[in-house]
Amino acid sequence: MSTFTLRIPTPSSHLHSSVSRKNTYASSRSSGQRTQNIRFNGSNGPRKIFQNASDVKSKLSSSAGVALESSGLDAPILAPQGEGDSPVVSTCDHWSKNLPVLAKSHRVYAIDLLGYGYSDKPNPRNFPVNSLYNFETWAKQINDFCLDVVNDQAFFICNSIGGIVGLQSALMERNICRGLVLLNISLRMLHIKKQSLYARPFVKLFQKLLRDTELGKIFFKSVATPKAIKSILCQCYHNDSEVTDELVEKILLPGLQPGAVDVFLSFICYSDGPLPEELIPQVECPVLIAWGDKDPWEPIELGRAYGTFKNVEDFVVLPNVGHCPQDEAPHLINPLVEAFVAHHART
Repeated sequence: MSTFTLRIPTPSSHLHSSVSRKNTYASSRSSGQRTQNIRFNGSNGPRKIFQNASDVKSKLSSSAGVALESSGLDAPILAPQGEGDSPVVSTCDHWSKNLPVLAKSHRVYAIDLLGYGYSDKPNPRNFPVNSLYNFETWAKQINDFCLDVVNDQAFFICNSIGGIVGLQSALMERNICRGLVLLNISLRMLHIKKQSLYARPFVKLFQKLLRDTELGKIFFKSVATPKAIKSILCQCYHNDSEVTDELVEKILLPGLQPGAVDVFLSFICYSDGPLPEELIPQVECPVLIAWGDKDPWEPIELGRAYGTFKNVEDFVVLPNVGHCPQDEAPHLINPLVEAFVAHHART
């Protein structure tokens, strides 16, 4: 059984005094069935095991500090964790500046995907190469979550590699995602299709060395420190004053969980799968793209091409913002998301 973390924001009356709950949502990947159990670890009570979606909704709705129902439009919003293909691996905590604001008028969920954050981390060595930690696995988890917990269609807000997951989800189940907001979506520059013919064998060899020898673990150990994480974050945040010790801890601690190194090495050696330019024109729901113009990892000059697809409603330039605009510039992202969702929730 595989689990991944769900965070639900507290009601607006407790936004500044309470911490969102940690939950794990379980699905059986091998059996092909959807959710079997949902584990809720509330800080105000013991662990509860819910056997089905209706049970979890009724129980969580009555639990103190858990907002599944809100006033206003109440259109569900789902935010999967973002960056996963660099030494900085984000968690659903990266949406902490967005959830309280959006939860005032919506049901909002932020989840850690299988292998990341505080989710379960099955050893990829027990599976064929790249068969476990890939976009189809994560897309299926998102769609299953919408079907069994949200119990409704939802808008997806995605950052970086999470954008590929959101797009894949929208393609696999076309009646679940109502709209996509893509923030600095990963260009996947290490994808095999973007490597020169001469470079491919060398990249493959280097990936094999990372994955199958001690070199990868040595590399991971060198970057899994507060100093290294802070240095990397300061590269991708244009305003490095936003790189606080609290942020560094949020990013670092999940990476120290047992199994995290194998997940990380497995995914950075994943050079196959879909590209955003292949997925975007295929989705049938509306798409909004926003891009921090100071992103050193995903250059906006290359990202602008995605704004030319017919189903992309707008390409918004975020001035003086880096790779993680939801955290660095929530004052820009939250109104953008609210306006997009409000517009399409009426249609």
